[in-house]
Amino acid sequence: MTRFRRIAPLAVGLIAIPMMAMADGLPQLDFKNKLTVYQVVWGAAIFVVLYILASRTALPKVESVLEERAKRIAGDLEGAKDAKGRADAGIAAAAAATAKARSEAQAAINAAIETSKAAAAAQSAALNDRLEKQLKEAEGQIAAARGAALAALPGVATDTAVALITRLTGAAPDGARLSGAIDAAMVARGASR
Repeated sequence: MTRFRRIAPLAVGLIAIPMMAMADGLPQLDFKNKLTVYQVVWGAAIFVVLYILASRTALPKVESVLEERAKRIAGDLEGAKDAKGRADAGIAAAAAATAKARSEAQAAINAAIETSKAAAAAQSAALNDRLEKQLKEAEGQIAAARGAALAALPGVATDTAVALITRLTGAAPDGARLSGAIDAAMVARGASR
């Protein structure tokens, strides 16, 4: 019934338009001619019959197809939203896994650096200890050589002084006096016997 209400103004328009056209003098819409009136009445009757048949048979099928299409589109949109949600979750999981792998790699790098630093420090400490021992040994050898040189110095100094004084003066020097002078010179230079 609601469909008929929608179509009623159209039907009235279909009847009113020919009447207005006839007033303008259109011969094909001359309603004084019974043939034109029959054609218009039969055309309206056929239109109403076709409309009723279409509204009872074809239009419900079209309406069901449109509803089914709308449901399918809504379902596809819902599926697309679900797929997008899963894709977003996958992207977030991949980003989290990447961040975790980066942090683990950085931790491994830091651990390797710390291990290398510790090994280098241990090697440096061992090398320093070895060099310190060698330095002490060298200092001991130098001290021993210095001591030996200092021990030999009075004898060399005495021999040199005796040879020099004898050559210059022609006489041998006094040994006690020469020995005292050499001892005094060595004490003055900080190299006592």
